[in-house]
Amino acid sequence: MAKYAFRAAEEKWQKAWEEADAFRAELSGDRPKYYVLEMFPYPSGKIHIGHVRNYAMGDVIARFKRARGHDVLHPMGFDAFGMPAENAAMQTGKHPGEWTYSNMDVMRDQLKRIGFSFDWSRDLATCDVDYYGQQQRLFLEFLEKGFIDRQEAQVNWDPVDMTVLANEQVIDGKGWRSGAPVERRTLNQWFFKIVERADDLLAALDDGRLDGWPAHVKEMQRNWIGKSKGLQMSFPLNGEGLPISGLEIYTTRPDTLYGASFLGVSPDHPLAKHFAKSDPDLEKFIQECQAAGTSEEAIEKAEKKGYRLPVTGKHPFDDRELPVFVANFILSTYGTGAIFACPAHDQRDLDFARKYDLSVIPVVLPTGTDEEGYDVADEAYVGPGTMINSGFMDGMKAEEALPAAIAKIEEMGWGQGTTNYRLRNWGISRQRYWGCPIPVIHCEKCDIVPVPVDQLPVELPKVPAEAFKEPGNPLDKDYAKDWRETTCPKCGGAARRETDTMDTFVDSSWYFARFASQPGDKPVDAKEASRWLPVDQYIGGIEHAILHLLYARYFARNMKDCGYLDTDEPFARLFTQGMVTHATYKDAEGNWRTPEEVEVKGSKAFLIDGGSEIAIGPIEKMSKSKKNVVSPEEMADTYGADAIRFFVLSDSPPERDVEWTTAGAEGAWRFANRVYDLVAGFPGAAKGAPAICPADLPGDLVERRRAVHGAIASITEDIEEFRFNKAIARLYELLGHLKGLSVSDDANKFVTAEALSALTRMVAPFMPHLAEECWETLGGDGLCCHADWPRAEESLLATDTQTLMVQVQGKKRGELTIAKDAPNADIEAAALAMPDVQRFTEGKNVRKVIVVPGRIVNIVVG
Repeated sequence: MAKYAFRAAEEKWQKAWEEADAFRAELSGDRPKYYVLEMFPYPSGKIHIGHVRNYAMGDVIARFKRARGHDVLHPMGFDAFGMPAENAAMQTGKHPGEWTYSNMDVMRDQLKRIGFSFDWSRDLATCDVDYYGQQQRLFLEFLEKGFIDRQEAQVNWDPVDMTVLANEQVIDGKGWRSGAPVERRTLNQWFFKIVERADDLLAALDDGRLDGWPAHVKEMQRNWIGKSKGLQMSFPLNGEGLPISGLEIYTTRPDTLYGASFLGVSPDHPLAKHFAKSDPDLEKFIQECQAAGTSEEAIEKAEKKGYRLPVTGKHPFDDRELPVFVANFILSTYGTGAIFACPAHDQRDLDFARKYDLSVIPVVLPTGTDEEGYDVADEAYVGPGTMINSGFMDGMKAEEALPAAIAKIEEMGWGQGTTNYRLRNWGISRQRYWGCPIPVIHCEKCDIVPVPVDQLPVELPKVPAEAFKEPGNPLDKDYAKDWRETTCPKCGGAARRETDTMDTFVDSSWYFARFASQPGDKPVDAKEASRWLPVDQYIGGIEHAILHLLYARYFARNMKDCGYLDTDEPFARLFTQGMVTHATYKDAEGNWRTPEEVEVKGSKAFLIDGGSEIAIGPIEKMSKSKKNVVSPEEMADTYGADAIRFFVLSDSPPERDVEWTTAGAEGAWRFANRVYDLVAGFPGAAKGAPAICPADLPGDLVERRRAVHGAIASITEDIEEFRFNKAIARLYELLGHLKGLSVSDDANKFVTAEALSALTRMVAPFMPHLAEECWETLGGDGLCCHADWPRAEESLLATDTQTLMVQVQGKKRGELTIAKDAPNADIEAAALAMPDVQRFTEGKNVRKVIVVPGRIVNIVVG
C-alpha cells in the first residue's frame, strides 16, 4: 500500500501556493465575486482545534467557490487590542505590544501550517496604527454627523480591570474578563447613538435583508433591542423641598395602573440623591446598591431591598397617595429610572411588596377563574385575562385596557403613549492603554475639540512595561505626561488629550470593510468596497450573536451615511458553528491538566508523569482556563494537517458541537492514505485517457460513472448547504465505489481518469495538500486549487433512489441513499464505507452483510 507522506507534501504545497500567490483576491470583472469571512481571532497565544474547525469551514467554502468560477476574497487578521494584553504585561513584564505582536507571529504560522487559503496580503491587526488611525477618522466623521454623544452616565465599573464595561460585557453581575463584581459609577462617557438606529435594525430582521441569517440569531437580536410600546407619565409628588414636582415613569402595562401600590426609583435617581444629602442611612443604602452589580441578571437574582423616602405620589385615577421607595431592582438605564409598581402582576414588585407589607391588588382575572375569592399569593400573574378592580376598565380584556388607559392619561394631560427600547446607547469609553485613542482634546476655553484630520493618527505613546505593574490607565499617569499635555488646535492654548480609549468592539465593527479595501488615506475606498461587500458568507460563534453582530450592523449604517459603503447590512449570510469539546481533567490538588499530560485507560485517567490517578470531568468546550485544549500543531505532526481539518468537519453537523478524539483523527488519516494509495496506482491517468467518453460503455462502467456523477451532484449540494459531514460521508461512499479501477482499455482509462479526477477535486476543499499530491500524480494541469469543480452530467444522475437504514449488530448507525437498481454488492460496499459504520466495525470481523431490499442493510460482526 502506497503511504501518503503528509509532512513532505504539506511543506511542498504550502510553498507552491505561496510562490504562486494562489489565494490573492482579485476581481476579474467577468467572474462573480464571493467574500467569505470567519470572525478573526484575538491573539491570545496559540490557536486550538476549535479555531481550526471555524476556519476550516470557511476554507472549504472559499476553495469550493474558487473552483466553481468565483473571484474569492478570504482574508485573515487579528482583533488585537484589549485588556488581556495589559493583564499579560502585569504577569509577564512584557509590554502589551510586544506580547500581542509575538502572539500574532505564532498564530499566523499555525494558521499557515494548517493550509488555510487566506489572502495574507490583506492581513491586518486592529492595533496597527494604519488601522486604528483610520478608525479615528471614522470617529471624527461620526461625531460631525451627530452619531456620537458625550454625557454623564451611570456606568458598569470593573474594579479589577479598572475600566467601564458595556451592559453586554457584564455576565451574572461580573466583568466578562476579570470575573469581578461590577459596581455602578457616574462618569462622563462617549456614546454611539445606536438607539437612533433601533427601528431600522429591527426592520431588517423581518424585511428580507437578513434572510440568510439563522432564525434564532435574529430572534436574539430582536429581544435585545426590545422595542416596546407603552406610556410615559408623571405622578404628582407631595413632600417638602422636592427637587422635582412630578415623578416621570415609563410603563408597558398601563392597563394595571389601578393595581399600583407604590412608586420606586433607582438608587442613582435625582430624587434619591436629593434625600441622600441629608440622610446618611439612605446614602449608605445607595452605596450598597451600587456595589451589588448592575446587570439585569444580577439585579434579578438579588434580594429585593428598598428605602422609603419622605414623599408620596398621587394616583391618577383614585386619588390614593402612593409611598415612594428607592429600590435596588430598578435600573436607571431603562425608561426613566422610575416605576409604578403593581405587585399582583409583576414578580419583582410582588417580592418587594411582601417584604415591606404593601398592598397587593389583583386587576387582571385569569380566564376561567371566579372573581370571588381570587387572590395572588407568592407568584404574580402575568398572563391574559379580564380587568377587575379597575374602574372604567372593568370587564375589558387586558389587551383592550392598555390603549384605553393610555387614552385616559392623555386626556387628563398626565402623559402620553410612547415607544421605548431595551437597547441602550453604546458606551465606548474604556479606561485603559491598549486600545484605540479617542481623537479629541479637552480645552478649558474651547471645551471639547476634535483632533484635526491632518493630525491623525493619534498614536499611542510609548510607555515602559513597568507601567502595567499596577491597575489603572497608564495614559493618566506620568508615563504619558508629554503625550497627554498638548496644544488646543482651536485656540492654541494648553490642553489635554482624551485618555479614554475605545471599546474593542469598535475595532471589530468595521474590519470586514477594511479587508475589502485598504487605502492609505481613508478608511475604505467606496468603489472598491462596493465590489466585494456585503460579505457573502460570515462564520463565527453564537456567543457573538448580540454584541459584535449588532454593532457591526450599526457601524455599516453609519459608514453608508458617510459615503464609504453602499450597503447597510454587512453580512448577507451568517453561519454559527458548534464548538469543539473535550473531556476535562483535574489532579488531586484541584489543578486542571491538559490532555497531553493524561493517559486514559478504560473509564479512568492517569498522569503520564508519575502515574497517579486523576479525576475525569465533564466534556466541555475547549478553553485555556480548563486546559482541555488540543494543539493543532501536535495533532498535525502526528496525523497531518488534512486529517485534522477532515475530522473536525466529518463527525457531526457543523452547527453542532463535536467532541475531539484521537480515534477520529486516526480515521481521517486512514482515509487520506486510502485515497492516496488508490490514486498512486494510476500515475499519469489524466494524461493518458481519452478526452471524450467512448461510446457503448459496458454496463459496469456506466454504473461506476453513475456513482461518480451522483456523488458530484450530492457533494456539491452538501457543501452549498453547509452539510460538510454529509459531503464527507459521500466521499467515503464514493471511495467504496472505486474499487477495481482499471486502465486496460480506452473505456476503462476514461472512466478511471474521470473518477479519480473528480474524487481529487472534491477532496480538495477538505484535504488540500493531499489533493495537490494526487493531482500531480494523475498529471493534472497546474495546481489543484485552481482546477475547476467537476460537473455532474444530468443523464447519469440516478432519478430513482432508495434510502436504506444501515445497522451494525441491529443498531442503527446511519442511512444510505443509493440507486434503486444498485446491485447488492454495491449496496454492501457503500454501507461498509460509511464513516459511522467503520467506527463500529473497526478491528472486527464482518461475518455477513444482510440486504433487505428497499428497507435495511444489517452488518453482522463477530
